Parts: sequence; structure tokens; C-alpha cells
Amino acid sequence: MTFFTIIIPFQKESAYLRQTLDHLAEQTLQSFEVMLIPDGVLDSDFQLEYAFPVRVASSGPVSPAIKRDMGAQMASGRFLAFIDDDAYPAPDWLANLLPCFDDDAVAAVGGPQVTPPDDGFWQQVSGAVFLSPLNGAAVERYWPGNGRRFVDDWPSVNLTVEKADFAAVGGFDSAYWPGEDTKLCLDLVKKLGKRIVYAPTVVVYHHRRAGFFRHMKQIGNYGLHRGFFVKRFPETSCRLSYFIPSLFFLFVLLGLIAASMSGTLRSLYLCLWGVYLTAIGVSVIGIYRKVRCFGVALATLPFQIGTHFWYGWRFLKGLLLVKELRSRLGR
Repeated sequence: MTFFTIIIPFQKESAYLRQTLDHLAEQTLQSFEVMLIPDGVLDSDFQLEYAFPVRVASSGPVSPAIKRDMGAQMASGRFLAFIDDDAYPAPDWLANLLPCFDDDAVAAVGGPQVTPPDDGFWQQVSGAVFLSPLNGAAVERYWPGNGRRFVDDWPSVNLTVEKADFAAVGGFDSAYWPGEDTKLCLDLVKKLGKRIVYAPTVVVYHHRRAGFFRHMKQIGNYGLHRGFFVKRFPETSCRLSYFIPSLFFLFVLLGLIAASMSGTLRSLYLCLWGVYLTAIGVSVIGIYRKVRCFGVALATLPFQIGTHFWYGWRFLKGLLLVKELRSRLGR
């Protein structure tokens, strides 16, 4: 019996994809097949000689959600394990996944996406930004937590779903990207009344964006979609933690205007900046305790401030100005 069908959507083959496949070959549990869903035909030089079955299905230039739905339709495994082509699993990824489904009430399992140790310096910095609670409530998405718990929203870079439950909700069936995983998780929890488990031992390593501006582009996309999802999927998106960066954005702009009008307000504004920068300093210390590299932790300073400001603006734009938000890759 094939327990897992591992579905990997991507545009074209790359060194990262090769790394993903090589690490799959090292899995301690070998009951799986792999579905590769590229835009077009793979290069003839990209060999797929592995002990596990590998199938390739070209999708054309469509969104990752469509690619994952395609892979699910052709899957023979009981569980659909989704991973990105720029991520690779720990050797015990599948072995640690399987026991999580012993409870019939569990429809899906998600785990952390850790920054690979061989990523470059600025990639390490980009990943380290997510390791502070000051930059989001879900640090456990990027760093193994202390134990299993139930969640209602998890990214598809490391998400495994029972095939029957996936089919019962119609799969991803979403033109949103990013954010297609938010809709799927909401459907599993609300429509089926099932649970999603966070398991800290179900680890994949996810390569990060290199450089400040690439990081900000990614963060901006997250903010835009989350702000829009407050209107579309409020059950899991209308939460205080998602609004906090927007409050910071408004504080910076409106506070600057107010500070120019009054000495008292200027003093208050500068005082609040002092509080904020102190919190950022504490955040850097917390990041250092995880990554154990002072240079990486210190370099997160501008990344953290930029993340708060840019995510805050993009969230407000998605919330207030965007009427519809669809992937440009079509459906």
C-alpha cells in the first residue's frame, strides 16, 4: 500500500528541485510516490532515476493550487503530502507524519518550515525575521514548537491532507495565490468539522528569499492577501495579530504629522518610538538565542522594521482598497 503521494508544483526544474528529490530518497519511511507538476516538459538532462515512483504531469502556466489539485486527482496514496520545490524534508518527515493520522478526527497535519543551514547570509536573515513573536504569532511555522496542538490555518509548503477529506471539500479549488492553503484549511475545519494538527517533528527545510527587497516583496504579498481575506475568510483571518502591523504603519505616518503640530505630541511620539525600538532590540536577542549567530540576528533590525511597515500598508490595501484578488496565473 502506498501511504503518501508527495505533490510538488513548480514552473521548471532547478537545483532546488533536485535537492528535494534527493532528500526524499533518504526518507526512513519509503511507502510513497512523487507527483511532479511543472508548467511544461522537463529537460531531457533532468534524470528521475530513483527507487521511489516518480510521475510527471505538465499543467501549463497555472497557479500552484491548480497544480496541487491535478496531482491529487492522479494520486494513489492515502495521504497527500504537499511540499514546494524550494523545500526539502528531514529524513523522518514521513515517519513522523503517519502516527499523527491515527485519530480519525484529524484531516491534515502541518509542520515547521526551517531555514536550511546552508542558505546564504541574507537568506538566513530573511528566515530569522520570522523567529520573533514580534513579527507574527506563528513562530512555530518556522521553528519547531514544544508539542502537538490543533491549528486552523497552515501553509502548503509543509501540509499533508488525507485524500478522502481533500476530495470531500473539493481540494484547493482556489484562484488565490498565495492564500490557497487558508481556504483549504478553513474548509477542512468548518465544512467537515475535522482537525488540523501541528506536529513540531514533521520538519521541512525551506529556502528563503535573498536580500531586503525580495523579502519585502514576499511580505507585501502576504499582507495584501491577509487583509483581503479578512473580508473573504474572517473566521481565520480577522484576528488582532494580523492588524498590529497596520497600527504601526498608521502610528508612523499619523504620529509624524501630529508631532509636527505640538511639542507634547512630538515628545510622546519619540517616546513611543523608544518603546518600539526597545522591543525590536529584545526581539534581536530572542532571535540570537535561536540562530546562535550574532551577525544574522543583528541584521534582522532593518528587516523587522521594514516588515512591520510594509506588511501593515499592504494589509490595509487588501482590506480597504482591493475588491477582488485572484492569481494572475488563472484558473
